[in-house]
Amino acid sequence: MARRIPAALRRALAELGADARLIGADGVDRLASDAGAYALVVRLARDVEVRRGRGRERLAAGWYVYAGSAFGPGGIRARLRRHFRRDKTPRWHVDQLTPAADFIAAVAVTGASECAVMAQLSAARGLVAAMPGFGSSDCAFCVSHLVRLGRAGVGRTRSVPDRAGNRP
Repeated sequence: MARRIPAALRRALAELGADARLIGADGVDRLASDAGAYALVVRLARDVEVRRGRGRERLAAGWYVYAGSAFGPGGIRARLRRHFRRDKTPRWHVDQLTPAADFIAAVAVTGASECAVMAQLSAARGLVAAMPGFGSSDCAFCVSHLVRLGRAGVGRTRSVPDRAGNRP
């Protein structure tokens, strides 16, 4: 599975810690139900339109990493189990990406916060913020909880007007 992921992205994920190993849907049930954070790796084979607030924005096809946290019942295992499911009612921004992804994997980071995971990913060479506010609308520290593999200026979002023609 790891060989499918570009080298720059593999290096960034490895920086998340000594226990940072990539898991797929088949490995989620082997995780402990510990609280913490995770990095969800998603590859979009095509552009995806994301609803945010009153408008919509488009994410270009490519490799993305979303940082999330799981401090509720079932911890990281329960949250990742949900993310790997394709049949779910969208609850979070990332729920709009996973059904469209042709590749999903994750790294669990026990005891960490999503902001700590995002800080490490944001510092990695080759990863840039993908969409300001994505997954971080309740966060006072992070511009986004979604990064994209690419050079600065690549994969920037384009606003898509809502049905009334308004742009966010």
